[in-house]
Amino acid sequence: MRIHAIQTGRVRIKQSQMVGKGHGLQRRLAPLMDPEWSDWLPTYTHLIEHAEGLILVDTGASAGLKRLPRWHPYFRFAVRFDIEPEQEAGPQLRALGIGPRDVKRVVLTHLHIDHDGGLSGFPWSEVWVAPGELRIASGFAGRLRGYLPERWPKGFDPKPLALDAAPYGSFPRSRRLTADGAVVAVATPGHTADHLSVVVEDGDAAAFIAGDASYSEETMLDRIVDGVSPDEVAASATLAAIRAFAAARPTIYLPAHDPGAGLRLKERRTVRLPGSER
Repeated sequence: MRIHAIQTGRVRIKQSQMVGKGHGLQRRLAPLMDPEWSDWLPTYTHLIEHAEGLILVDTGASAGLKRLPRWHPYFRFAVRFDIEPEQEAGPQLRALGIGPRDVKRVVLTHLHIDHDGGLSGFPWSEVWVAPGELRIASGFAGRLRGYLPERWPKGFDPKPLALDAAPYGSFPRSRRLTADGAVVAVATPGHTADHLSVVVEDGDAAAFIAGDASYSEETMLDRIVDGVSPDEVAASATLAAIRAFAAARPTIYLPAHDPGAGLRLKERRTVRLPGSER
């Protein structure tokens, strides 16, 4: 198998979103008031070349995210996007000779706007998303939570990606996405309640496509909960599970907004846990 990291533009968020400050409501409100912005960060999607067909994990940002609803305080005060139409996932794949009909399946780690923004580029793909994620993102209530369901493509009707009570490594719930079992969805709640990640068993290492389970490998290793996770306990447990997984087998860790993730994938550089000999 081969995995491609595709950067769909850049995003800036508040430092207190990347590294949560305080606890409870204080932590979740901090990004709105924090004057300190992050550097520009990538927004990655990942294309998996598998014998059963091409699988795209997340669709990344779209140029439409440069025009966000100003009534929403998060969009107004806490996030900035920099992306042109040709930087969206669809056009980038076409430049590689991959058309929209070639992508068999899209798996969404969650439905935040920089992960589902490119959906319109894949009208013929089978789209999979966690049922709970779809419920919380839908309708007017979803808009209040910072989702943009009104921008989903016409006819958007994803398949429910319900995970089984089947452990996979350190994760209590999982689902094999391919017949050979080499591509696996695992539950990584925290950033959102039904967030999931995708693990690709790729030779001597596992590529862990993490979405926003953490903003970087460093914050995962340091067990730092971000500033927007609704449940700190669940987020902490997910970070612990990822560390345990990486301790048990060589793991290439690929969060969507980690500036070092693309190079780690290219060099197949695995997680080095503190005190580990790997």
